[in-house]
Amino acid sequence: MRVAIIHYWLVGMRGGEKVLEALCKIYPEADIYTHVYDSSAVSVALNARTIKTTFINDLPYAKRLYKKYLPLMPMALEQLDLSKYDLVISSESGPSKGIVPNSSAHHICYCHSPMRYIWNMYNQYYSGSGYLSRMLMPPFAHYLRAWDVGTSSRVDSFVANSATVAQRIERYYRRDAQIIHPPVDTDAFQPVGADEVGSNYLMVGELVAYKRPDLAVEACNRMQAELVVIGGGEMLGHLRKIAGPTVKILGPQPFDVLKYHYARCRALLFPGEEDFGIVPLEAMASGRPVIAFGQGGATETVIEGRTGTFFDEQSIDAVTNAIERFEAMDFDPAHAVARAGEFKTQAFIDKFSDFAACSLARSISGPAERPRPAPVLVRTLEGA
Repeated sequence: MRVAIIHYWLVGMRGGEKVLEALCKIYPEADIYTHVYDSSAVSVALNARTIKTTFINDLPYAKRLYKKYLPLMPMALEQLDLSKYDLVISSESGPSKGIVPNSSAHHICYCHSPMRYIWNMYNQYYSGSGYLSRMLMPPFAHYLRAWDVGTSSRVDSFVANSATVAQRIERYYRRDAQIIHPPVDTDAFQPVGADEVGSNYLMVGELVAYKRPDLAVEACNRMQAELVVIGGGEMLGHLRKIAGPTVKILGPQPFDVLKYHYARCRALLFPGEEDFGIVPLEAMASGRPVIAFGQGGATETVIEGRTGTFFDEQSIDAVTNAIERFEAMDFDPAHAVARAGEFKTQAFIDKFSDFAACSLARSISGPAERPRPAPVLVRTLEGA
């Protein structure tokens, strides 16, 4: 079976790229297509594959400014020649599912989330943009939403990385999705003895506004609690300015440093709302509990009172109250490790392989009616 995997862009190694690595283990002969490819930023395993790019890769400064070329990506996807493939798997978070598959091919979309910047997080991106971007975003987002919904009918089967994302797929595309959580390399993390666990809290992740790292910093400032923050991003400078004497902003760190802090923190603070969120599972695989905002993917991984606790709103008061509640609780590291083990890489490989086989079998046994986009957006397209 000839297989192609379409991934939005390859400019780093985050959760989406870990899924791509796992898909490559399932389909070792698959070709990879992407908009932009930076070989210095991805793993050896991915660099060993056949990787083909759209014309976006040849545009000026594409490796750094690839998001500026978003308006051209729908056309770039539709120019890909995928006629020789029997199975096409799109890895969707940026534009990737809008390819034009062969009429006899089967198209499975593994959706990390419908594009956040035009759907559920549009207002946040809009309000945080400059004057020129705010002028251009409304008409462009309108066009891209129509294209995005229209191309959902090119997908035979959707897979969502969480129940949160499955709900978005149903809302925006009017499609059902099978939930298969992404792979987590839990074997890369190990707990340490109780005598090695420190007194500091930990926050890990890209330091951007929607992840709310400011809440973790301000809450620990108020409580004079020790906090270590690991990660880079647009808010790094701001966090260093507001950090009090008990808060250490380390910036980006190598894996060994990250692993050390995971295992030795008192608990992980996770104040943002994520589609799924691998960071809490990495902390739990290290034997440490999680204090998380009670929305999004964290609610599918953290177990209240057993592997962590939640707070109900993104405010400093809510975070400090959750930390105080946590201090009165007892946690067994073995519970956290066991929970994380349910999301190991092999579990993803087994579940996705089974789903793909069943989905292919259904398509061979008899073609189903091609799903249609949401009616309200169809009318928008027809009236354009």
